[in-house]
Amino acid sequence: MPAVFRWHPKYELIEAEKANHAIARMCSWLKVSRSGYYEWRERPASATAQRRALLVRLVAEIFADSHETYGYRRVHAALLRRGEHCSAELVRALMREQGLTPAQVRAFRPITTVQGAFRGIPDLVRRDFTAERPGTKLVGDITSWESHRGSGRVQVELSAGDHSDITDFV
Repeated sequence: MPAVFRWHPKYELIEAEKANHAIARMCSWLKVSRSGYYEWRERPASATAQRRALLVRLVAEIFADSHETYGYRRVHAALLRRGEHCSAELVRALMREQGLTPAQVRAFRPITTVQGAFRGIPDLVRRDFTAERPGTKLVGDITSWESHRGSGRVQVELSAGDHSDITDFV
């Protein structure tokens, strides 16, 4: 039995119910000829159906290779780069039929923003970075970042009195 049938609702009903009823009876009930049913069943898939089956496979492959992030436009561009010419709307329809929905990348949101009303950061050293002896005033900075490889953080602590610094990469 071929993998792709030409769409015909009466013949499809007969194919689905052939285990429960005789094919000859169903053909007479639905007013179709048995020879027409058998011809439909043995008919090879059309060139269009074969092409569509190939595109379904390629679209699913490209979508999986992109970690399910490509939408129909990028999948269409990837098909064109492979030499498979088709319309973007066909790619869109094929993705919809297969239930391929791209993952929506979250928008960048800085991690240092404070929710709610901003009251300001208190200046505990009052911009005076001199100290009478080492270790009495400590100041520091923490910088964080995100990249495609993950995230990172640099923490720098300075002693205002002796100008020594401690750097910690996390």
